[in-house]
Amino acid sequence: MNIYDFTLEDANGQMVSLADYKGKVVLIVNTATGCGFTPQYKGLQELYAKYAKDGLEILDFPCNQFANQAPGTNQEIVTFCTINYGVKFKQFAKIDVNGKNESPLYTYLKSQKKGVFGKNIKWNFTKFLINREGEVVARFAPTDTPEKIEPKIKELL
Repeated sequence: MNIYDFTLEDANGQMVSLADYKGKVVLIVNTATGCGFTPQYKGLQELYAKYAKDGLEILDFPCNQFANQAPGTNQEIVTFCTINYGVKFKQFAKIDVNGKNESPLYTYLKSQKKGVFGKNIKWNFTKFLINREGEVVARFAPTDTPEKIEPKIKELL
């Protein structure tokens, strides 16, 4: 099993197979528009602009499970990210990353790489780095900025 086995709804209501990202280096991030880490969108977009041509994809999964910091509709979130951070990478529909309604993708990601506090996602802007074969190779904490993880991304590209 790998990430290519999952299909998820994007922010426009279309189903997207993660198999579409075969052969790419993928960074999966659970995000929020009203979080102290929200400014990381800027760094994520900079990484995407810099490395997309080399095969980097960033997949944004808004999550409202942490202090209701991702309010609004999927389209409101997309508009916020576009206006404030110029986001061009793929944005998906809101999901749960923990608990009984968690996305099967996150069940899988967490089974592959535990965090400092165990399996569960501690907060928004937890990041999973996937190699070109669809394998989870690293998990980064919300405090790990896009700039800090750039060397690991470059290594996989």
